[in-house]
Order: sequence, then C-alpha cells, then structure tokens
Amino acid sequence: MAIQIIMDANGDSRHEFDRFDLESVAQAEQRFQELTGKGFTAATRKGPGEIDLVRAFDPTAEETLFFPRLVGG
Repeated sequence: MAIQIIMDANGDSRHEFDRFDLESVAQAEQRFQELTGKGFTAATRKGPGEIDLVRAFDPTAEETLFFPRLVGG
C-alpha cells in the first residue's frame, strides 16, 4: 500500500491507496491534483532523510507528503 500524508493546521491526515487498483489510484491522483492546485507542495521520500519535490503524481511512490506553503511575515 502507498500512502499520501497531508500536513495542515490540524496536524496530519493519511490516505492509503492500492497502486494496483485503478479506482484507488484515480482517487489518489485526484487528491494530488486538488492539493497541489490549492498550493500544497508535494514531496516523496527516497530514503532516510532524503526527499524529492514532485510536480506530477507518481503512483509508484510509496509515500507522498503534502505540506502547505509557508507564509513569512
């Protein structure tokens, strides 16, 4: 199972999906598009302490983290 983790003001929420189930992948891709469309940054974990920022949905990523844009002041 792959997982999408969404960080926000309330903490985090986790959404697992089966990358071998087309409906599950479609829902995960829709979630990716919605979140990045709202300004969230997406990153995938490559290894311990290593991440890559991503601009497109990757159904093979085991873990994708979404975090909101930081606003300076």
